[in-house]
Amino acid sequence: MSTAYFLMNVRLNHEIEVIQEIKKTLENNIMLDYEIQGILGVYDIILKITTKNDDELKHILLQKIKPINHIQYAMTMMVI
Repeated sequence: MSTAYFLMNVRLNHEIEVIQEIKKTLENNIMLDYEIQGILGVYDIILKITTKNDDELKHILLQKIKPINHIQYAMTMMVI
């Protein structure tokens, strides 16, 4: 199993919209587990995602999550 935390800064007042879009993107994928929260501080949203392997995790983060509108900056922290 591979786990990562994906921390995001989004455009002002678009946090809920981005969270809903991420949930919509991930909800039908039974091959992963995730938690997403809006947070206060340096980042606006944190996503914890677990998949079967690193390749699947990278694919989801880079191809499905990162292109979502209103995400201005993102940092990925892989769990070792």
